[in-house]
Amino acid sequence: MTTAAAGRTLRAVLMESSGELLAEWLKAQLAASTLRTDLMKENELRQQSGELLGLLQAAVRDGDLESIDGAEWTPLREFLTRVSRSRVQQGFSASANATFVFSLKEPLFARLRATLGKDAERLGDEMWITTTLLDRLGLHTLEVFLRTREELIQRQQREMMELSTPVVQLWDNILALPLIGTLDSERTQVVMESLLQKIVDTGAAIAIIDITGVPTVDTLVAQHLLKTVAAARLMGADCIISGIRPQIAQTIVHLGVNLSDVTTKASLADAFAIALKRTQAKLPTQGAVL
Repeated sequence: MTTAAAGRTLRAVLMESSGELLAEWLKAQLAASTLRTDLMKENELRQQSGELLGLLQAAVRDGDLESIDGAEWTPLREFLTRVSRSRVQQGFSASANATFVFSLKEPLFARLRATLGKDAERLGDEMWITTTLLDRLGLHTLEVFLRTREELIQRQQREMMELSTPVVQLWDNILALPLIGTLDSERTQVVMESLLQKIVDTGAAIAIIDITGVPTVDTLVAQHLLKTVAAARLMGADCIISGIRPQIAQTIVHLGVNLSDVTTKASLADAFAIALKRTQAKLPTQGAVL
């Protein structure tokens, strides 16, 4: 049987039994183990299901059932993309999102069996074309969902990195950048962007990079620090690196990293004192009004 002939009954079921099909599909979704009534109310699920079914009817009327890439399928693909993206934001799991499409198989199969009766060959053809079609639609929703969730995770990680690298103004012309945790290439980029933007905003002359909270310093970390220092200098600010513990000092010497042109101090307090001296700033005497 040709594809067009095999899809004839599927098209008829979708066009002629849409009301019953929607009711049966909703019943299947409400009975699914992946149902999240805390994330989506029944009326919203009903609205989305009705819209998908309407778009599916329009697509199968003239579209190729062996591919969902044609222009006839564009409105349905775009709808599934919107739904998948919104469900990522709502907190749905990937399986719950995919079930939205895959759960349509059960009521469609039941309708096909009722329509074709004992014609096993035609029933097999119709169920195969229905299965492959819904699988393609389901995979599309899954791909969009996973891609969107990955984008969300990356954005959240970047925001967390920005929060974990605050640039603090200690005094006029003096900034401090306390680093905590591992310093990799991606985080270094965030550190540089945050520091350079703060230098532009404040016109600071000195930036103290405190690495007390950095657990280990290897060649890569040292290179990242030097890049940050160089970038700050290009913006007109000198850098002091504080938090150089004995173990870190030994490691830097062992690695042969050249920090000779960078001022280093053991503590943030020592670095702050140097910064005050360079900027010729004076702390207020005790009891003075700031």
